[in-house]
Amino acid sequence: MTHVHTLLTHPGGAHKDEFLACCVLLAAAPSPIPLVRREPTPADLADAGVAVIDVGHTHDPIRRNFDHHQLPRDHPPTCALSLILQHLGLYGDARAFCDWVETVEWFDCRGPHHTARWLGVERDVLNKLYSPIDGAVLRRFAAAQRVESTDTLHTVMRWIGTDILDYVRGVRARLDFLASHAARWSTASDAEVVFVARTEPLPADPSAGVDRFIAGLDGGERIIGTITPDRRGAGYGLSRHRDNPRLDFTRIALEPDVHFAHAGGFVAKTSATDPERLRQLMTLALT
Repeated sequence: MTHVHTLLTHPGGAHKDEFLACCVLLAAAPSPIPLVRREPTPADLADAGVAVIDVGHTHDPIRRNFDHHQLPRDHPPTCALSLILQHLGLYGDARAFCDWVETVEWFDCRGPHHTARWLGVERDVLNKLYSPIDGAVLRRFAAAQRVESTDTLHTVMRWIGTDILDYVRGVRARLDFLASHAARWSTASDAEVVFVARTEPLPADPSAGVDRFIAGLDGGERIIGTITPDRRGAGYGLSRHRDNPRLDFTRIALEPDVHFAHAGGFVAKTSATDPERLRQLMTLALT
């Protein structure tokens, strides 16, 4: 994106896919650049300094052309946002971490009726999920012919794109961190827990990303609980994973190093730091 000086997308009605694609590119650009909404010329398509999005009937990342409308009808749902995320090397992570990305692809490529069927809901359910925030922003976007870096809409679009990029990159960084600092412990013949070691500095939310990390593990269905550093103390928090009923932390409420056990049994706090003691507490909590 270092040599792109202009974003270009089609005029007329606006959809979420090209809007979000533009948001992400505006956020990825090293400096603010304008966005224009008109049909591209041959010169635009040949100029790698103009990123042509969702129009032009060509996908050529080298020349910064990102259209999907020329793809065959039976092609997996792929929209302008898909192509931009692929270009930035973030598509796989975005699909894995942002459940809404695939839905945007389906809406744009298959329409609401097929999307509702794919989601397993009635078509009318989609109307109940309508957001006036989406409608208001897309209408302003559709009405614009040129969005300058000084425009409020440009600022809002960069906010949205930055949030998407920060979230995807942040989750990836967190999962990489957990891959280096988490361990699987057996507590019973067919049950395991995930232990996350304390580090300095301690992350703001030591349990962040643990559920997604577990979802990516082979045999993750055997994991019933987690042990993560307590952000309010020197000990650890013990939790059920996906509210697995095999763990009931009221069973360890009277242990001398357990200073809190929720009456619902799903979480406890301990001052213990010795791995063997932590493993023992999880075993004692098994029902």
